[in-house]
Amino acid sequence: MTLQNQTPVASATPVIINPSHLHDPTPSGYSTAVITPASGRLAFISGQGGQDRTGALSPDFATQVEQAYANLAAVIDALGARLDQVVKLTVFVVDHDMSKLGVLTENVIRVFGDKFPAQTLIPVPRLAIDPMLFEVEAVALLD
Repeated sequence: MTLQNQTPVASATPVIINPSHLHDPTPSGYSTAVITPASGRLAFISGQGGQDRTGALSPDFATQVEQAYANLAAVIDALGARLDQVVKLTVFVVDHDMSKLGVLTENVIRVFGDKFPAQTLIPVPRLAIDPMLFEVEAVALLD
């Protein structure tokens, strides 16, 4: 459910809020706000980087982003949840510049379709592992 300039209603599923008097964030792959039901349990998912199952990390930013979202999808699956239950993303990008937004948006659209979580992008000088260029953490509504 998406609301534009309306009073939020009680819902059993997350409600996406994109006020019409603010910039439309959907072309960039996120929502302004997401309301979760009062009765829902939340899962807080640690940052997922671009390592494959062996721990290998590509030096390519786009490859790391794609793998990080695949890792996030695997965690969501392990929780018995679906990707449309993710209500908040926080992404960390090393040496962020505008050229990286296309890669980020493309992956969010591929993973989440048109039901975008709320999202914050935080530029950072480095992450926990030196070759890591991208990390995504999430909050998911389990029920």
